[in-house]
Amino acid sequence: MPKELEPSTCEKNFVLEALKENLRIDGRNFESFRELEISFGEDYGLADVQLGKTRVLARVSAEVSKPFSDRPFDGIFQITTELGPMASPAFETGRFTEQEVLLARLIEKAIRRSNAIDTESLCIVAGQKCWAVRVDVHFLHHDGGLIDASCIAAVAALQHYRRPDVSVDGEKVIIHTLTERVPVPLSILHIPICVTYSFYHGGEVSLVDATLQEEQLRDGDMTITLNKFGEVCQIAKAGGLPIGALALLQCARIALVKVQEITAFLQKRLEEDSAARTRRDNLLESTAQNAR
Repeated sequence: MPKELEPSTCEKNFVLEALKENLRIDGRNFESFRELEISFGEDYGLADVQLGKTRVLARVSAEVSKPFSDRPFDGIFQITTELGPMASPAFETGRFTEQEVLLARLIEKAIRRSNAIDTESLCIVAGQKCWAVRVDVHFLHHDGGLIDASCIAAVAALQHYRRPDVSVDGEKVIIHTLTERVPVPLSILHIPICVTYSFYHGGEVSLVDATLQEEQLRDGDMTITLNKFGEVCQIAKAGGLPIGALALLQCARIALVKVQEITAFLQKRLEEDSAARTRRDNLLESTAQNAR
């Protein structure tokens, strides 16, 4: 099975000694994320997130389906992740590694199980028809921070997405096109953001948003998911170095600041995209009127 190219002994010693001196190879401090960039596609629900060299693409789609029998008043919401050779030679199509399974579970817990989406708003006809919303997360390049980048991409795509409006006439459900009626945004209750910590030197050193090289050398890791209101959605720690209660509280305080910064940046990008779409629609409408 292919593996990531591991750092040499010299690289390992250099990076770990630098961390002892409160230095990182890329010049960031321990509490800084890499440069974050978020862009949206022409279609609603397509978000492209770049966190340093790591790149993740998320696409939201929806179709009318039948609700689950035990949840007749709720719609369906699911998240799928795809890690392939495009992201890294360590991943193979059709073969799930432990890292892929853990990543998929963390994203699902962060967004779906934290009830970020109001699934009752996806119901069309109770027990008969509902919206089935699906988020597909594709990893284009892996340089560390996959959990954080994929969570940002998923919530960005969900906020950007607009579903077609529907009307119900008796038992008949009519789905209107985007030209007939204004599309409807999803009902999002809160915006969960993941912040992953990496620990070194027996827990003496902790940092956020580790690169791939830093991830390969860490003693343990922990992912904290919060929203901008400080509500903790999950704390995930799959083995590794044990972390004390005081260290956990300190990590949570720093993570909250980062979550608020990322949420504000995401909202700014959404507003910029909305303004650009409005200008484009106005231009097309004026062009059509001139043609007539």
